[in-house]
Amino acid sequence: MSRRSFLKSTAVVSMASSLPASALYATGKEEIKVGLIGCGGRGTGAVTQVLLGPKTPTRLWAMADVFRDELDNSFNMLVNGAEARYDRDKIDSLKHKMDVPESRKFVGFDAYQKLLESGVDMVILACPPHFRSRHFAAAIKAGKHVFMEKPVTVDPQGARIVIAAAEEAKKKGLSVVAGTQRRHQKHYIEIMNRVHDGDIGEIRAAQCYWNGDYGSGLTRIKPAGMSDMEWQIRNWYQFCWLSGDHIVEQHVHNIDIVNWAFHDVPPLNCMGMGGRAVRRGQGNIFDHFAVEFEYPGGIRVMSMCRQIPRTTPIVAERIIGTKGIAFIDSGTGFIKGEKTYQPGDSPNPYYQEHIDLVDSIVNGKAINEGVQIAQSTLCAVMGRMSAYTGRALKWDWALKASRLDLSPPRYDFIDLPVRPVAVPGQTQLL
Repeated sequence: MSRRSFLKSTAVVSMASSLPASALYATGKEEIKVGLIGCGGRGTGAVTQVLLGPKTPTRLWAMADVFRDELDNSFNMLVNGAEARYDRDKIDSLKHKMDVPESRKFVGFDAYQKLLESGVDMVILACPPHFRSRHFAAAIKAGKHVFMEKPVTVDPQGARIVIAAAEEAKKKGLSVVAGTQRRHQKHYIEIMNRVHDGDIGEIRAAQCYWNGDYGSGLTRIKPAGMSDMEWQIRNWYQFCWLSGDHIVEQHVHNIDIVNWAFHDVPPLNCMGMGGRAVRRGQGNIFDHFAVEFEYPGGIRVMSMCRQIPRTTPIVAERIIGTKGIAFIDSGTGFIKGEKTYQPGDSPNPYYQEHIDLVDSIVNGKAINEGVQIAQSTLCAVMGRMSAYTGRALKWDWALKASRLDLSPPRYDFIDLPVRPVAVPGQTQLL
């Protein structure tokens, strides 16, 4: 499948796409049929949360992945149960909430399109980030409600696709929720509402961090006979064209919170730096970034992310105003200043985001996070582009004029040389 064919396939419109959202899902329907596109750990976790969280009955109806073994591993985990990990609770068998016969298990680069034609009401998009924008556009064309993991692109080309598809979703009344679960977390919502109400005064600066004391280079050697394409997709995090680098794949959470504080008005420009201090192996991503974003009004935001073992970790956001400071992380937060505030406990946001999505479908009150997550992802992409090249970038240029497209020449198990590690001052800005 060529890149042109892949893009063309996202324009395939099912019969359902011409119907209003009220006809695609009727209130009182017995259950919502869910399709999973991308059967790795995060996709499997998201399925457990959509099956267990909402009050409205949900059922896993179809599954799709490039690799059959990934699909089978996910299916068996859902049927037999699994231990907890950072983004999901321990689960017992969910077989009673599944109806996925062999005829609705789809494998290959076109598996997502077959799943969209299988009778699902909503889809979970959890393939490596490179594929997200095309899968999202196809899902909206097919008239499906969507939960899509962050980030939603790895380059400006994909951001434009997501923004256009999100606007299409609004016209169709389709709900779109992104995997930025902090937007659905009680203490984040409470603190951000107070920031917007002026409890810390006018925002003057901010900082956001995802500095982790972990991370390594790719150490797994490509097996004899395995294509470059398969090897890179199976180790997708370590390759920029698939993950966007960790500033995009991971730090987008924190950048998204800063954008939220500014009412989702994007920055005007950025200046970034970064490199590979300890990361070794055959991948091509950096292990640290620092980016300064300038928002309207001359407000500066410092963004940091790092994946280096035995370093001081911090994953949080700080918003500085004329009357106080708001500090937030995934577990707690507070406001200090004229209106001091300490929130209470928060329900698990990994469940809450699916509860909110399903409720919006059932109630016919669509929610749409497509544009905001596209903008937050593009902020992270812009920061990476600046760090890779050593050049300062303007938001309008990145959104409207950048020609960067990290797509491979075609989607098949082909030879695909690894792009060289970026070198600031030498890597070309496109």
